[in-house]
Order: sequence, then C-alpha cells, then structure tokens
Amino acid sequence: MKSKKRMRLETGLKQIDIAPLIDCVFLLLIFFLLTSSFIVMPGINVKLPKAVTSDDINVKTVTVAVSSEDIIYVDTKVMSVAELEKYIKANKTDSIFIRADKDASMGTIVAIWDICKRMGIEKLGIATTQ
Repeated sequence: MKSKKRMRLETGLKQIDIAPLIDCVFLLLIFFLLTSSFIVMPGINVKLPKAVTSDDINVKTVTVAVSSEDIIYVDTKVMSVAELEKYIKANKTDSIFIRADKDASMGTIVAIWDICKRMGIEKLGIATTQ
C-alpha cells in the first residue's frame, strides 16, 4: 500500500503547468509582430511586366506611374499628359523613370515617352520585374 501512495504522489508532481509558458510565447509573438518592419513600396500600386534583360537602377530620378486605368501619377499626384509636360519643363529633370501597369494602354506610355524626348531627356527607363 505504501508504494501505491508514493507512486500517486510522484506522478502528480511531474506535471508541468503550461499556462505561463503559453503566455510567454504569445507575448514574444506579439513583440516580434509589432517590432518587425514590413517593406512596402510607397506610391501607386501597379503590376509591372516581366523582362529578362532588366537592370537595377540606383539613380534618383522622377518617377511617373501609370495605372491600369491610364491615370498618370507623379509623386502620388494625379496629372494629365499636358500637366506632365509642364511639370517636366518646370523641374528641368534630366531622367524619367516610368512605372506602368502591364494593363495600361501603350498610347499613354508612348505619349509620356514622346514628351520626354521632345524635352531633351535622354535617360528614360521603364520599370519591369525580373
């Protein structure tokens, strides 16, 4: 009889309370979620077309974004083609970077390209994904 009592007591002492462990794990999870930084590209959401021969550009340029609805954005500001031409003249930029959605019409992109060429801008780029 003595051995059975002792066995019951020993098995009862070997149980670990999991509640504090779960609390610590949840606190760590919340800490890492709140302190982690998510990389978000600022600006207009466009789906870039894919290209095999694309290169990375590290030069600071004026970025012109064209949405799938053919809306032109310069620094999150909506512009028409005529306003874009005035903007380029006023800022005297020497390089333009076009981020056009893959569903944007080619006419809008060509109009922007044509304006840049008329203004004498030699450095033109189109954003793509590799």
